[in-house]
Amino acid sequence: MVKQERAVRTRTLVLRAGAEVIAARGYEGATIAEILDHAGVTKGAMYFHFPSKQALAEAVIEEQTNISTVPVTNSRLQDAVDLSQRVARALQSDPLLQAGTRIAVETGFAEEPIVPYQQWTSVFRSIFSAAKESGEVLPSVDPVETAEMFVASYLGVQLFSQAATNREDVCERVAALWRHLLPGIATPGVLAQIEPDGVGDLNDFGGIPQQHEATDIASS
Repeated sequence: MVKQERAVRTRTLVLRAGAEVIAARGYEGATIAEILDHAGVTKGAMYFHFPSKQALAEAVIEEQTNISTVPVTNSRLQDAVDLSQRVARALQSDPLLQAGTRIAVETGFAEEPIVPYQQWTSVFRSIFSAAKESGEVLPSVDPVETAEMFVASYLGVQLFSQAATNREDVCERVAALWRHLLPGIATPGVLAQIEPDGVGDLNDFGGIPQQHEATDIASS
């Protein structure tokens, strides 16, 4: 049990260190040496869990969708909005999501892209499907098409926000995206009840536990 717990802690350390370095340096700019130094582990300890930088990047992508639990309320459409706003807030400070974005953008045109689009599309497709079953969205709405359109638009919105304000206004831009999207998918009775800014605790997204003292990689 002690060895298992130590292995879990080591994996978490490396995963977080990798996310922090990639978020600061980019996927191509991040080096194994810097990730090891930031995590404070040996090369052997890292390779036991992640045999390559690509394997580490793939774990970062997988982790960011695994932690995106979606509370189920009486409005699945509002749940979709709330999830998107929690992700937006987390993007402002969570290296896991920041790294995922850089990985997706930098490898998007590679022969083997490492992208979270399919995972996120699946999450929102499920929510939109449930919303359609409950009569929240118009009968003509295709949950698959809507999920793909939303994820593609969301990626563009947060990248635009990153370039314009270093994501300071990303939540406002996501709300604007919903204000444009909702009239085309929500039933009239539901439309007036949805809050594009999100409701409830929007700061609870999850993330990788902080298990070592963070350093300012960007300025190092």
